[in-house]
Amino acid sequence: MALAMIIDDSRAMRLILSRSLANLGYEIHTAGNGKEALAYLENEAPELALMLVDWNMPEMDGLEFIKRVRAIPRYAASPLMMVTTETEIYQMVKALEAGADEYVMKPFTDEIIADKLRLMGVLQ
Repeated sequence: MALAMIIDDSRAMRLILSRSLANLGYEIHTAGNGKEALAYLENEAPELALMLVDWNMPEMDGLEFIKRVRAIPRYAASPLMMVTTETEIYQMVKALEAGADEYVMKPFTDEIIADKLRLMGVLQ
């Protein structure tokens, strides 16, 4: 089973995304912020099929997390999707320039998540 990591400071959002990805066949690991997620990557070095990251989080936001994770050779090309309440086009551009492969604005549906994953090539 492919492993996906969900990084979001909202427990409810982690549960919603976990359910959605589990229904698509993923095993899930969650983190409450970018700092926690980065520590997991550095200490455990898991084989990740996908990362979903929120923008606005304490300690390390999603944009900083993306920049830091893209600097780690093992994860430089890992599929990464920003899932956020940030709706301005310039923010989407910043996330994509930082290394996000896709961008989803909250609220979303399970179908939107699945469609974006298909666009990223991680879901048939």
